[in-house]
Amino acid sequence: MTYETVLPMWNAVRDRFFEKANALTDEDLTLQLGDQSIGRLLFHTGEVEYIFADWYVDKNIGEVKKPSLLSKEELVAFLMESNAFLKDAMKDLPEEGWHEVKETRMGNSTPLEVMGRLMYHTGIHAGQITDIQKFGKQ
Repeated sequence: MTYETVLPMWNAVRDRFFEKANALTDEDLTLQLGDQSIGRLLFHTGEVEYIFADWYVDKNIGEVKKPSLLSKEELVAFLMESNAFLKDAMKDLPEEGWHEVKETRMGNSTPLEVMGRLMYHTGIHAGQITDIQKFGKQ
């Protein structure tokens, strides 16, 4: 039941983020505010999805090829793969596993709590991308 409840919420947040990423150009990826570029934010978002699936849902990451931070095509593919990996991990998690506390370097949380954090994380970075598009420099 938890997977069926969490998935539509995750899809709503993640699909909007993906649409934003997919609408970018290669040139947009180099825009930055301070030391943060759009390309780095896209990579980081996918990277965190892999890490959360590994740490909190016990799905081994294995070998993940880092995309070029200057290639929209590679970053979009990376985001598609990280999302699919996370959703597969969530689907395989038994109902009782959603409520088990996991101890990690980020602290103790259940997979259910972590999905809330992950939705928040994705939304924050979507807003940062918008700000960088408005105010960033090459």
